[in-house]
Amino acid sequence: MTPLDSLANRSWRKPLIFLGLLLLVIVGGCSLIKVERIDAGNVGIKVNLAGTARGVDDITYATGWVFYSPLSTAVYEFPVYTQHKEYEEFEVQSKDGSGFGVAPSLNYFVQSDKVDDIFRQYRRPLTDIENGFLKTAVYEAYRVATNRYTADSLISNRGSYEAQVKANLVRQLQAMGFTVQQITTKLEPPVSLKAAIDAKNTAVQTGLQTENRIRQAEAQARINIAEAEGRAKAIRIAADAQAYANQKQQQSLTPLLVQMRWIEAWEKGGSSVPTYTGGSGGQFLMQMPAPGAAK
Repeated sequence: MTPLDSLANRSWRKPLIFLGLLLLVIVGGCSLIKVERIDAGNVGIKVNLAGTARGVDDITYATGWVFYSPLSTAVYEFPVYTQHKEYEEFEVQSKDGSGFGVAPSLNYFVQSDKVDDIFRQYRRPLTDIENGFLKTAVYEAYRVATNRYTADSLISNRGSYEAQVKANLVRQLQAMGFTVQQITTKLEPPVSLKAAIDAKNTAVQTGLQTENRIRQAEAQARINIAEAEGRAKAIRIAADAQAYANQKQQQSLTPLLVQMRWIEAWEKGGSSVPTYTGGSGGQFLMQMPAPGAAK
């Protein structure tokens, strides 16, 4: 190979080397710089991992598009809208030693002005905090509240029980930057207590059914009595009316009235008309044969 050919080979290699180095710089720069967008309803914080305090004091809020180097900076995004968290069932003890299963559901939100304090305290994303600190706080609130009730009173006072649990959580979490909105409980009593409650409910229902049948029988008896009294009263009224009519009729049969009725019958004529009268005052009547009749 001549010196001229060697020089020509070196001349086309230089652009390739330059392009390779440029590409390496670009790839390295992209790996050293990241871009993240903080969505609405979220609060982002940039944590300086290279500072002397190693992220504890050097925290700044971030919104919109955030450019940072993952080698020296970490970005965490905390939602500040309402979160819903359901926990698996765990057991708590009542005052009299009965074990209850509770499976709580929690609605809460993170106070936007306390995001940096929350990170300084736990240095974890929100999902990790839910399964760590919040879960422990929920368990403790249920443990304290359940221990204030006996088994029977807990079943009878579910509303006040959940209110007590919420009060315990609010008192513990409000100052930490978490606002509890609502908490609901799936409460499962022990098997023995549940069987006793079912038996008691069955007895109560049977008693209510018996009382209803007694009330129905008493009501029917009152109806029968009322109907009998009504019939008896109707009979008495009819008898009284008949007696009154008879009395009035007897009082109206005076001798003068009898004679008037006899005269009315005589005037009408007919074979049954009396043809002879006698007795004092014309009170005696005799039926005489009609004229021309056989002797």
